[in-house]
Amino acid sequence: MNISPYFSVPLRQRINEDMILRKLATNTQISYIRGVNKFCEFLQHSPETSTQEELREFQLFMVTHGVSGITVNATLTALKFLFKITLDKPEVIARVCPVTVARKLPVVLSLDEAKRFMSCTMHPKFKAAVAVGYGSGLRVSEVVALKVSDIDSERMILRVE
Repeated sequence: MNISPYFSVPLRQRINEDMILRKLATNTQISYIRGVNKFCEFLQHSPETSTQEELREFQLFMVTHGVSGITVNATLTALKFLFKITLDKPEVIARVCPVTVARKLPVVLSLDEAKRFMSCTMHPKFKAAVAVGYGSGLRVSEVVALKVSDIDSERMILRVE
């Protein structure tokens, strides 16, 4: 990622320190830096002097240029952090609203497709994991984290932590 010349080193250092103090995940930190950098490129000046109107124009620019709703919202979250925490200027971001993102419905397999899917694994342990995961709608990480003690076979209940 090319860092904008308008995203000054002291500001980058300050936002990095604020993210470390709040123990934000590494990928979140990278995402926030990317979002603030995009804003700096749009502004062509430091965000320290930006206004509500410039922020609104940036959001409109992203939406009208086909940026996905998820990316727009991630960028706005980064800017919220910048203005509320790092710059202590919550009034700049106060009127910004996230973009509505349509939720995708999951694909439901037919009975035949589910049987074929289950038959792809040979080992009984993996068959059980695939069946439990698909049947209960768990994420892969949740299936992997399951222990035998998490299964109550009398009441047909799974405990997911």
